[in-house]
Amino acid sequence: MNTPKDPVDAIIEQWASVRPDLDTAAMEVFGRIYRLSRTMGDRMEKAYARFGIARGEFDVLATLRRSDAPYTLSPRQLSATLMLTTGGMTGRLDKLERAGLLRRSPDPHDRRGLQVTLTDEGLRLIDEAVGAGLAVQTEALSALNEEQAVQLADLLRELLTGTEAGT
Repeated sequence: MNTPKDPVDAIIEQWASVRPDLDTAAMEVFGRIYRLSRTMGDRMEKAYARFGIARGEFDVLATLRRSDAPYTLSPRQLSATLMLTTGGMTGRLDKLERAGLLRRSPDPHDRRGLQVTLTDEGLRLIDEAVGAGLAVQTEALSALNEEQAVQLADLLRELLTGTEAGT
């Protein structure tokens, strides 16, 4: 199979020319992961923009949606899941609440706490947005056959698990 060259190949060739002593195998993998992440991130932003949300807002809505009915979590649970500071979460919640996609209310089990719940409009929007995002991802993945896609997912899982275990 004659695989076409990509921009990472050019970078690797440049390093081989000026520093032939370097083993650039890791750079080949992570350079491609980085470029793929940036490219797909841009495509996902475009897909979500059609719904008036950015990727950060999508993440909040999707986290609530995945929590199943009644689609309610505390701001602390959302922050922990999305690895955001409470300040960063507050800004996202403010924007989504103004748009009518979620509502904040007192937590009936904790007088000091709040709970965040998807509205009917938020539920409708996130269900459409997740479908649009998956369509973009599926289209990109069509460059591989099914067996390759499964193998890639398995390899990336192993790499991610091993990398996160070291942090």
